[in-house]
Amino acid sequence: MRAVVQRVGRASVSVAGQVAGRIGPGLLALVGVGHGDDRRSAERLADLIAGLRIFPDADGKMNLAVAEVGGEVLVVSQFTLFADASRGRRPSFAGAAPPGLAEPLLGQVVASLSGRGLGVSTGRFGARMELELVNDGPVTIVLDTERRSPAEQ
Repeated sequence: MRAVVQRVGRASVSVAGQVAGRIGPGLLALVGVGHGDDRRSAERLADLIAGLRIFPDADGKMNLAVAEVGGEVLVVSQFTLFADASRGRRPSFAGAAPPGLAEPLLGQVVASLSGRGLGVSTGRFGARMELELVNDGPVTIVLDTERRSPAEQ
């Protein structure tokens, strides 16, 4: 699974002009599901998102996680994170999982984040959505459950 996570002052997602999800300060997580992903990938991604220490502590250093600052998470499905434009200008989305696999795994990420006591809002899977956000920092982190840090290798 892949995610682009942004620290936000606020964010909302709308479908057909109606707000589907809205948060105050916290994290906006654009989440994509690939073919090889499973429940373990969803749990790992939720761990990574919840554990990101990208909020400032009393000294102004990025040292706190979203729960430690009372923040919320807005999770939005984003299959285009698996786009491959290596063969030209029109990207292929063949690496993205089909909806029947992707939707339940996205739901698992949401459930796992909620299970950690976080306030979680979502967009609507498969819908054309409009996002509004105020990026705080700006801080934007790319997560990929297939990539391992040097410490994990």
